[in-house]
Amino acid sequence: MNWLSQAARPGHFSVQSSSNMAAGRPPPPLSSSASARLRGVANALHILPSRKQTIPILNGISGIIKPQRMTLLLGPPGSGKTTLLLALSGRLGKSLKVSGKVTYNGHEMDDFVPQRTAAYVSQHDLHIGEMTVRETLAFSARCQGVGYFYEKEANIKPDADLDAFMKILGLEACADTMVGDEMFRGISGGQRKRVTAGEILVGSAKALFMDEISNGLDSSTTFQIINSLRQAIHILSGTAVISLLQPAPEIYNLFDDILLLSDGQIVYHGPREDVLDFFESIGFRCPDRKGVADFLQEV
Repeated sequence: MNWLSQAARPGHFSVQSSSNMAAGRPPPPLSSSASARLRGVANALHILPSRKQTIPILNGISGIIKPQRMTLLLGPPGSGKTTLLLALSGRLGKSLKVSGKVTYNGHEMDDFVPQRTAAYVSQHDLHIGEMTVRETLAFSARCQGVGYFYEKEANIKPDADLDAFMKILGLEACADTMVGDEMFRGISGGQRKRVTAGEILVGSAKALFMDEISNGLDSSTTFQIINSLRQAIHILSGTAVISLLQPAPEIYNLFDDILLLSDGQIVYHGPREDVLDFFESIGFRCPDRKGVADFLQEV
């Protein structure tokens, strides 16, 4: 991998969603797609009165995601973490109302193709079940312009071997096992999550935005993945923002910066070492036997 430094900077960035709501009813959760479809049918049949309602998701986000820094994104459910990651990676839906801007090294996203620079890793695993782990990673590398397969065929040693990534991610034992899906059994859920992370690592993306990649993994496996990402980010001057749900203390300590969201606004963004002093200065003290990450989620 040969990365160039990338600094992502959101400036007064806000995101809103508009939806037709039944009069007098509170807005449903944004993830309730089934409810939205039912309301749409009801409105079309004039069963329910409707009105356009704006739902704020992110509100005035500003800051800088520095290269060679691992940023941990924390916040309660519904705080806007996924939307922020999608915005930073240039993958926001066209139906959302956006104000402000996101720049990379001073260039706005209209000046380049952000999908070639930034990679978004969803919390959902989407794979071709009939392919083996090795084939999946090789296919991902080729799609991202990293020709490991052809380099090996030509007896040329690539800069980073797929075998090295599989070793880092603990996938050596299942390298030639099919990934599997709902129809037939393949690798385990934890191994599948590691394959998802590996699909991005084998590419050339300079900025990584990962959404709760620890789902389905134990603390030991999560620690190994985050530690390997940390080494890559620091050595290759990459940029990473990773959202995790209740990280263990040893995983929390691997990060350089903390970004805490609440109700679509930034509560804290800065060095991990300063976060407790910041909250203590405004009257919130972390209990002695409580993990810092858990404290930040509840503060």
